[in-house]
Amino acid sequence: MVHVYNCHPFSSQHIVQVEQEPGLVCCGGGALFVVATGGCKVEAYDLEQGSCPLICRFATMGAVASIQHSKMGDYLVTIEEKNSATYLRVYTNWRHQAEERARVGVRLLGHLLRGGSMRGGAQMEIIEIPLSERPVAVACCAVTGDLLVGCGNTLVLFTLRRQNQNSLQILQGAGPGAHQNPGPSQTVSILDFERSVILHLSELTPKQVALCDSYVAMQTELEVLVLKLEASSEPEVQEESPDTNQDDQPDFLVLPRHQELLGDRAKDCGVHVSVERTGLEDGGRSSVSYVLFRSLTPDSSPGGVAEEILLQSLQLRPLFTRHQSAPPDGPACVFCFFSLPSSGYLYSLKGCVERLSVYQYPERVLAAALTDQLLHVITRSALQCFTVRCAAVAARMDDPYIDTTVKACPPCSLEACALRMQLFIGLRSVCVDGRRVVLLSTANMEAPEESGRTPQRRSLEFREHNVLTGIFQAVGIDPTTTPALGSLLSRPLLSRKWASPPPRGSSAAGHGWNLYVIDTVPPLTLYRELVEYSRRYVATTPQAQSLRHLLSEAHLLLRAAALQQQNREGGAAEGTAGGRELDDAFRQNCAQLGDSFSRACQKDCHLALPYYRMSGLSVEEVVSRNRPLPSSPRFHGPGFLFYLKHHLLEETAPRLSQEAADEVVAIFSQSEPSQLVGVCVGPAMANMSPARTLQALRRAEATAGVSVARTIAMATMMLLLDELPQFTQLMERHAEMLLVYGFMEEPRLLLHGGGGGGGQHGHARPTALARQLVNSQPGLLVAAMVALHASGGVQLQQADHVFKALGCERCLQVDFWEAILMASSQEDVVQELLFRVASVYIDRLTDARPDPPRGRGPLKSADDLINSCCHYGALYPWLTVLNPARTSNAQHQEAPHKLQSLLCGPSLSVGAVSPLLDGLPEETSWGFSLHLLRATRRGQYDSCIEKLLDRCPQAIVAYGNHHFQDEDKVLWWTKLLPELCNRTRAAADNGILLAALKETVVVVAMEMSPAEFLELIPDDGAASYFLPHLLTCCQRHLLT
Repeated sequence: MVHVYNCHPFSSQHIVQVEQEPGLVCCGGGALFVVATGGCKVEAYDLEQGSCPLICRFATMGAVASIQHSKMGDYLVTIEEKNSATYLRVYTNWRHQAEERARVGVRLLGHLLRGGSMRGGAQMEIIEIPLSERPVAVACCAVTGDLLVGCGNTLVLFTLRRQNQNSLQILQGAGPGAHQNPGPSQTVSILDFERSVILHLSELTPKQVALCDSYVAMQTELEVLVLKLEASSEPEVQEESPDTNQDDQPDFLVLPRHQELLGDRAKDCGVHVSVERTGLEDGGRSSVSYVLFRSLTPDSSPGGVAEEILLQSLQLRPLFTRHQSAPPDGPACVFCFFSLPSSGYLYSLKGCVERLSVYQYPERVLAAALTDQLLHVITRSALQCFTVRCAAVAARMDDPYIDTTVKACPPCSLEACALRMQLFIGLRSVCVDGRRVVLLSTANMEAPEESGRTPQRRSLEFREHNVLTGIFQAVGIDPTTTPALGSLLSRPLLSRKWASPPPRGSSAAGHGWNLYVIDTVPPLTLYRELVEYSRRYVATTPQAQSLRHLLSEAHLLLRAAALQQQNREGGAAEGTAGGRELDDAFRQNCAQLGDSFSRACQKDCHLALPYYRMSGLSVEEVVSRNRPLPSSPRFHGPGFLFYLKHHLLEETAPRLSQEAADEVVAIFSQSEPSQLVGVCVGPAMANMSPARTLQALRRAEATAGVSVARTIAMATMMLLLDELPQFTQLMERHAEMLLVYGFMEEPRLLLHGGGGGGGQHGHARPTALARQLVNSQPGLLVAAMVALHASGGVQLQQADHVFKALGCERCLQVDFWEAILMASSQEDVVQELLFRVASVYIDRLTDARPDPPRGRGPLKSADDLINSCCHYGALYPWLTVLNPARTSNAQHQEAPHKLQSLLCGPSLSVGAVSPLLDGLPEETSWGFSLHLLRATRRGQYDSCIEKLLDRCPQAIVAYGNHHFQDEDKVLWWTKLLPELCNRTRAAADNGILLAALKETVVVVAMEMSPAEFLELIPDDGAASYFLPHLLTCCQRHLLT
């Protein structure tokens, strides 16, 4: 459906004074080019000036059948006919004819002239482009200036080349005047073309072509095909043409039907395209990918004839975004438009290929021209404008935050609207350059229709002519002798209505044609008219869909104007007066769209949030705009509530005044009490009245029942009111685990600035409730922080910042780390925390950073961690011998026990904490045991045996029993037994060594054969000491 709005897009119009009747018209680069009917002369007029003065006129070499202008290179390309032959010619430096210079250079493609070309393009040049087939259509690329020519079954692409002075001298060689270098003001590059690619088509015969960057489009009578040329470094491989053997063709007629193939599906269109690369400079090969194929059936609108209603107005239009001051990768968006007389189609080609709009025309359209902001179409008697969706596509290409809670833009599928039409008589063609629309009209409508008459219509007119001639002859009048009667009989009088009166714009000379230049209004003017037009809906039906559609059209109009101004001013439009005015209008429009969506239905209400954000309005201003009138019911729209709820969730939202905060509490208490807890605990609501908020929470509890999160919020309000007994009573209403679930439901009850996406950069801040829990319920605080970390509500670095702000980074923070080790399964988090807690334990042993005084011990003892955490291992038995338990300072013993448990566990990396262990003195028993554990973890058993025998020989057997297993059992007789024998020989009265030697001999006797055991007995040993063990070894050997 097409909406129709009575907004005028045109500001003024004037008539171009042309001497002869125009046959062809085109415009570009601020100039209007007119070719007289049947003539061989082109006249150029300046569109930048209001009176459109003549720039120059020059003759062509043949009758012009088609003419196009290229903005890149500022050249004209024509298809000309002369002596029954068709030629393709390019006219460069045509502006030099304004200086009445008669010199014109004519050359072939690739052959540069010595004269004008060597002087830097000081004269107009005509480039003859030879073709093997007759050219049918031609198009210029608005991005690169390349040229595309459509022939019978081929498309030929010519690449624009610019030759500088040095390359010209090299190409032409030394010649007369070659030594004369032009001055800096004369160094103008010379344009030339190179035939680069030929596309061979198997099924289509192009009637119209278009080119934009690497996109090639062709149009037949009822089909449109869009291809994309892609370069490749691989060598070219000749593609085989499909088999077209006529014997295999079915003996039936395939009727055309509607078909739309987008993207990769377009390759199934049945049209085979082969690529022939002819360029000399670029190596490799070129390939084509199918982008779009559309097949349509002949239009059968009332009053139309199928044979004369075919496709027309094929266009490819690029659009650059504000970040593309230079287009190295081509335009951000490319659009394709084509039309039937009754409907037009607009597609987006780059990225995801999609159909944007279908335009249903109210009457038969003769031609159409697409711009970034509007679509201009002409009928026989009117010029009409439709809105386009190019800006919506460009916005999504340019800004990744579109369609999020941060930014929004009307959808690309938004229904188009038609603006007020401008009436004319006898329109024939339309073309657009910037904000100027050029129209060609002829008062005599017979001429343009003569070629399109069908045989049925001409037969009817012939019968009418015979009837009227017979009537005049019956009364004795011969029409052939009277010119006036002959002219009268040449018109169809019985089968059609009388023609409209002659146009008011006819010149004084009385000719029946006019050339109009229509100025479109500035975008801001049209935007204001759309806003003014929308106010009638605001007064009557503020929730009407038409109001939202009008505001969306205005929004897209401003976006298109901003992109156009950015590209025109090179990305520096923000600081200009026009840029500031556009920004103000854009913010105003976003505020109006926010107002519209704030009252919208549940489906679209979420759009109020991004539009209000883009408007720059404060929360107080948004609340004021959505405040119900005294006469209206106290109702707030779902979009407004959605905006408030999500805006107040932001940690960076500015604090509201007490009046505004209390009003927000009242709004949610009345409209959505279930969201009251989430609203009142945000940092933006810090200035609210605790007493009023407590009353609102109690009313919500009375209505909806008891909730853990609501109970915690009520306790927070009591804390802010210094009502500690009531605070304690509310906190004791639920068990600790339920309170933890309450904090998980609403983390901002405990801290502000958290969130899983904050990472290391979003510092969290504790709330007043968190500060109170440090003293009253520290276990609940740690459990809640662990739960938030597990659910992603707070990151590890953020939790560290919270405990530091609470002043308990050396106590509760360590308890938090230990609890995370018990709960977390993330390896990177585990390794980081293991290093942290080991560092704290070592600091506590060395008293390098003494803990702050506190009246309680750690939340988890070493035994608790050993029993509940897999990263803490059970203490080795020999450690209890090495460090017997003491009762002097239980808290001081927790640190070495936990550190020993970590070293006995499987997870701590010894290499990571080894530099920290170096600082522990070995003189103390704790330091000695930790150094011994480190050496044991590294497998340094020899040194450990020696150290134990030196410091604590009573632990050597326990050490051996625990560590000398499997492949390490050889240490019993290779290292330990010889070492004990030597030491007991030196100290025979040492009972500890003798006991250790005895237990060692028992182990060795059990593991070795009698012969091996005999070899181990020292030569000077007492036989009576070893004999019982030898007997035991022999008995065991006999049994086995």
